[in-house]
Amino acid sequence: MSLFKPVLVTMRVVDMAVRAVLTFRLRALFVISAVGLGIASLTLIVAAVDGAQQRAREVVDRFGPEAAFILGGDIQSRAVGQRTLTLSWQDAETLRQSLPGAYMVVPMRAKRDVKLKYQSESVDLPVVVGATQNYADAWDWPLAEGRDLTRRDVDLGAKVGLIGNTPAHKLFGDKSPLGRTVFINDVPIQIVGLLSYRGGSTGGGGDLDDRLIIPLTTLTQRFNMDRKYFRALRVKFYDPQYMDAYAENLKSLLRHLHNLKPGEPDDFTILTPETILKFLSMLTGSLVAFLGVTATVAILVGGFVLANLFYLSVSERTQEIGLKKACGAKSRDIMIQFLAESVILTLAGAVLGVALGVGIGQALTSLGVLKIELSSRVLIYSLLAALVIGVLFGLRPARRAAAMNPIEALRGG
Repeated sequence: MSLFKPVLVTMRVVDMAVRAVLTFRLRALFVISAVGLGIASLTLIVAAVDGAQQRAREVVDRFGPEAAFILGGDIQSRAVGQRTLTLSWQDAETLRQSLPGAYMVVPMRAKRDVKLKYQSESVDLPVVVGATQNYADAWDWPLAEGRDLTRRDVDLGAKVGLIGNTPAHKLFGDKSPLGRTVFINDVPIQIVGLLSYRGGSTGGGGDLDDRLIIPLTTLTQRFNMDRKYFRALRVKFYDPQYMDAYAENLKSLLRHLHNLKPGEPDDFTILTPETILKFLSMLTGSLVAFLGVTATVAILVGGFVLANLFYLSVSERTQEIGLKKACGAKSRDIMIQFLAESVILTLAGAVLGVALGVGIGQALTSLGVLKIELSSRVLIYSLLAALVIGVLFGLRPARRAAAMNPIEALRGG
């Protein structure tokens, strides 16, 4: 019996705490609301960080762990007047023949904002990409129908193209686009391949599937572009575990081809899965810092509201405390009761906060402002935070109640 007595006493004290919370409903509502706002901020942080990490993994998977993407110009310095057309056909050919570990090199250039027409229908196309053979393989982008661009298409400047899922659906509905001729600025292009639906967005937030791919030679000839240089290169390597070494070799070879002297900055930018992850981690860190400060402030405000209302509650319930002590309640029991009230209120605030945070997160996701990923971590962190708030900010008022002299308390303090 002696082993169960502390348990029974604790259960009775907790029961009294629940009754007290239900008795002072308005005060409980204030505390739950204040704590709930703080927990909602915490919920958004955890869900947003998980969402950002999930997005980073998707971006890297889509980019390809064995690939590198080279852009002309230094995109980090963004110097005024910087030349971005620094990659040449000679670079591509030398990389193809001499870069260790590389088995595919695909030059690319783009023409933005063109009108794509088919008979009486037309759509605004964000981008037409000029590329060499094996574009679909280079981007691990399977074809739903037809074939990829070939070396012959590039050599002849053929008027053929691969169409993305979005313009194909807009122009042809459920019908096959293969063999049909579309026009971009009055240039006829026969569709020879349909890219499968990929989903996701471009770096600028556009639809990744909203594009047309034609031979690079066709693009530069028909749109009167520089035929010696292009904007980007996609390079694929045999073994992704040597990507650091591949990137170093790539950088050294390009610097040599561009006659860059030691100490002179690169006139190109190499993107690998690691550099993309670092960039995304930096963005995630900024997000965590901003939301972390906001959540900390909100949680502290909730804690101070809890402490102040509990001090007020202790003052108002002096005679109740004195009566319980006169009936045999120990100081420890009084402290446990007030702490239990505090924790019950903060846990209720946690439940409200999680629901509020999830609701706000879903609304932001539907608006495209933020991507959130809900996991068990959200609930665990929220409950732990609520428990800490309840104990930390409820301890001092509870100790004050426990330390009251029963006789003075019965007299009304």
